[in-house]
Order: sequence, then structure tokens, then C-alpha cells
Amino acid sequence: MSKPHRIIFGGYQGPNSVHTRGAGYFAAALHRLTDGAAEILLRPDITRDGHKAADLLPMVEAGEIHGCYFSSSYMSGRVPSLTLFDMPFAAPARDDLFARLDGALGDWIAADVAARTGFEVMGYWDNGLRHISAKRKLATPDDCAGLSLRTLASDDHQRVFRALGFDPRVIDVKDLVAAVASGEVDAQENPLTNIYNFGLHDAQPEITLTGHLQGVAPVWFHRDTVAGWPDDLRRAVRAALREASDAQRGYALSDDTACAESLRAAGAHLHSLTDRQSSAFRDAVSAQNAQTRARIDPGALQLFEQPQEITA
Repeated sequence: MSKPHRIIFGGYQGPNSVHTRGAGYFAAALHRLTDGAAEILLRPDITRDGHKAADLLPMVEAGEIHGCYFSSSYMSGRVPSLTLFDMPFAAPARDDLFARLDGALGDWIAADVAARTGFEVMGYWDNGLRHISAKRKLATPDDCAGLSLRTLASDDHQRVFRALGFDPRVIDVKDLVAAVASGEVDAQENPLTNIYNFGLHDAQPEITLTGHLQGVAPVWFHRDTVAGWPDDLRRAVRAALREASDAQRGYALSDDTACAESLRAAGAHLHSLTDRQSSAFRDAVSAQNAQTRARIDPGALQLFEQPQEITA
């Protein structure tokens, strides 16, 4: 590369976040792979600059920031294939899903994103297996009736949680802690790493391990910026992101165990569901999942759902 390149990469979480750590790994890997000819300028938490977390995506699409991670659910209204990850109890197992995203399924989604938006997706990060915290255990859908629930800005999520009996409310990450602490919402859903690191268990110590959604956070870049990079920089960024994605997924997996232990030590109660209880939740949202499936291209559904070949 003829001259140094600086790439601005944004986030919205604190230093202990699996995403912030993944972004740090990405920065170090790109510096190493380019011998310092390219560098990542991290903006790890834009909420500290007065922004909402949800501002990240429009900032990247406008080119103000070059790249970021962000939940797929915030873009599923514009990119139908992303609704694959908005169907509760429907995702393949964690390792299986990310293997698909590193292959043909990920390529399909990246092409769908490029055709409909100003983004280029260059990787997929683990946004955590999502569970529900509240002031009481939620063993059946009947236990959810009438509870206000903070969830993501996704119409599909709103439909699903309403079908379970919740009153779903969209609250930005920046305002989540205050909403839980004040009792503005009776419950919320997040991975264990967020429940612990945001201290949500202090006000909502009963955590039901529903595992209802496997979150996916694509790594979004401003497409025109990427198109303007020299070929060797694009190759280096992709190589650095492959390394960072492996590391970030490892952080997410290990944090599940570590945060479960920390939550229990802090006095929270983690409740597993029996197979029968899980089936009751699955049955309660089946009609909503069918409505979501109807909007997804059959080719993408096949890549998402087909059995994986076992190789020796």
C-alpha cells in the first residue's frame, strides 16, 4: 500500500463487551497484517459522545464512520434475509449457524444487503444467545401476560413477544439500564454477558434461560468507502476480520459461562426450561414465525435450515 490508511470503526458498548474486545482484536490484526500501513481508529462507545446506539448504522451508511458491528434485527425491515435471525427457537445450533454464515449463507445475506442498502457486510459476529430477565421466573407463556418487555427495534420481535403476552417496548441501549432500574419495564431480553455487564440483574434477578434467539451482529461497512480501497487493503481488512470474528465468537461463548457464574454469585437466579416448557413457548410463537418465513426467499431459507453435511 502506497500510504497509510485510517479506518474509523464504531461501537456502543463498554470495554468488557465481547464486541469491544472483538473490535480491539480487529485493530491489532490489521496493524500486524499491514505492517502498520493501515490502522483502525476505534470509537468504542458512541453513546459516550451523546449519540444513541442506533445512530451507528446511519452514521456508517452515510460514511461518517467507516464500519461497525450492529444487531441484524435493526436492518431486517430493509433486508428480508436478515429476518432469518428473528424467528425464536428456529436457529441452528450456535457453531452450525456461524459455519453457515462463513459460507454460502453469509454470501447470500451480504449480496442481499448490498442490493438494498449502502452497506457492505464483511463478517458476522456473535450477538449472544438471548434470555429474559424479570422480577419473577417465566416458566410458561402465561407468566408473560401483561409484563412490559424491553426488546429490539424489530417489527418481528414486537409481534412475537406480543403473542407471548408481553407488552413489548423499544428502548435504545443508551437508555436500557435506567429503564430497568426505574421499573419502566418489567422484563427485558439479552445475552447473559449484557445482563451482567449492564447490571440488569440488580433490578431483575430472575433470569429465565429461554435461549429464544441466537443474535447475529453483522460487521457493516460503508460500501463506497470499501470500493475505493486498493485491493491489498481490502484483502488485509477481510483477513483481519476473519481472525477477529473467530476471536469475538470465542469471547461470546466463554462469557456465557463466566457471566452465568458471576450472576449466580451476585444473587441472581438462573432458571432452565424443561423440554416441555420450551415446547410451550415454541408453540406460542409458531404462527408468528410462519408469518416471518413467508417474507424470506426460499433459497436463503434452504441455506439456513438444510442439514449440514458431516465430513470425516
